[in-house]
Amino acid sequence: MKAMLSTAVGGPETLELTEMPDPKPAKGEVRIAVKAAGVNFPDTLIIRDMYQMKPERPFAPGGEVSGVVEELGEGVSGFAVGDKVIAMTGFGGFATQLCAPAAACLKMPDDMPFEDAACLVLTYGTSHHALKDRANIQPGETLFILGAAGGVGVAAIELGKAAGARVIAAVSSEEKAQFCRAVGADETLVYTRDMDKDAQRAFSKEIKDLVGPKGIDVAYDAVGGNYAEPVIRAMGWAGRFLVVGFPAGIPKIPLNLTLLKSCQIVGVFWGASTRQDPKGHMENMQDLFTLYAAGKIKPRIDATFPLQEAGKALEYIQDRKVQGKVVLKVE
Repeated sequence: MKAMLSTAVGGPETLELTEMPDPKPAKGEVRIAVKAAGVNFPDTLIIRDMYQMKPERPFAPGGEVSGVVEELGEGVSGFAVGDKVIAMTGFGGFATQLCAPAAACLKMPDDMPFEDAACLVLTYGTSHHALKDRANIQPGETLFILGAAGGVGVAAIELGKAAGARVIAAVSSEEKAQFCRAVGADETLVYTRDMDKDAQRAFSKEIKDLVGPKGIDVAYDAVGGNYAEPVIRAMGWAGRFLVVGFPAGIPKIPLNLTLLKSCQIVGVFWGASTRQDPKGHMENMQDLFTLYAAGKIKPRIDATFPLQEAGKALEYIQDRKVQGKVVLKVE
């Protein structure tokens, strides 16, 4: 097998294409011939030892893959050699083969391409869990999305619309705003990349002017940093502010704002939720397959790279160029 391995702490340039023996599935595992691997922002963190999970080196990044079952480990039931599957592995996906617990695998819908399958579960799983389980979003509510052109942001746009919400997409450029409108956002707002105190005040006023006196019902923050506080200042009564990610840094929030708004700051840790509530996770995955079949959601693949260019794929994401999803196509 071949894999793009992280052998030392560092950026995308540190990944090395390496050949190694084919893996053997342990008890309860399946070996998968990887056909496609989703590329996500956590992959840029895990190779720098900046993610919650810190695998022992050498390891391949890549937390979601699609492929074909090649071999079953002892005790595996419900899967057969030749099954097309999606696997959530945390890491190890930037490879031609990997072994994954059968419990971390889902059978793919027959008509779903491998590239779509590899880009569906993490982003749409995160956003569906956030909006359904953590925010309990309702038809007619206003959903405000920070970082809306990224993978989880695009998923939130589509899922927000499917839930009957008014969706406002906040992004860093007019090009990204056009993209979000094409995805289905009702309205867009372009924010500055230099979010100092004056820019924060201006940003909050822009949001309030756009959403109206009722304020934001649900805010989806996949950016963090100095962008979070202006959004919380525009929250409506009993609003829910979803904490999803921090590419701009971990924000410092004056908690008096939550009292004045009677709003909630709600953490979204989708990966842990799948282990805490596996039954709920499977129900959510079936929701997503149903929405996909109905044409209400579809991964927007912005760029495709071969396995050996995984470093370039990670650079594309960390440079905030991506609009939607990035995928590795594995031959």
